[in-house]
Amino acid sequence: MKYLIMLYGSQRDYDVMAGRPGDQPPMSPEQLAAMHAHMEAIHKELAETGELVDAQGLSAPVHARRVRLRGGAPVVTDGPYAETQEVLAGYTMVECAGFDRATEIAARFVNPDAEGEYVDVRPVVDGIEELQG
Repeated sequence: MKYLIMLYGSQRDYDVMAGRPGDQPPMSPEQLAAMHAHMEAIHKELAETGELVDAQGLSAPVHARRVRLRGGAPVVTDGPYAETQEVLAGYTMVECAGFDRATEIAARFVNPDAEGEYVDVRPVVDGIEELQG
């Protein structure tokens, strides 16, 4: 079974990683390197066990566009979005023995020093019949 582990962030998080001033001190190059090394180590281990399907980070919300339909016509809004505090920042897709194993893997992505940080884990469906069950 495949599972999608979704990691969340905010424009503020991206600003901190980029070293921009704000209400939180910017990350040092060493902190940023440590974060990337941590993610790389998890992904390398998952690749070695054959559980890694894919993993990608996403650009900052400021580079996003939201597309809606109003009156049947597309309306495009450039990011970031004031009404959105958190956005999908990246994902890791794994194929593993079950939900418990996927949850165990997902827990490794949560920063123990960041109170309230979380990731979501959701099974990936292979067909419409799985949505109806």
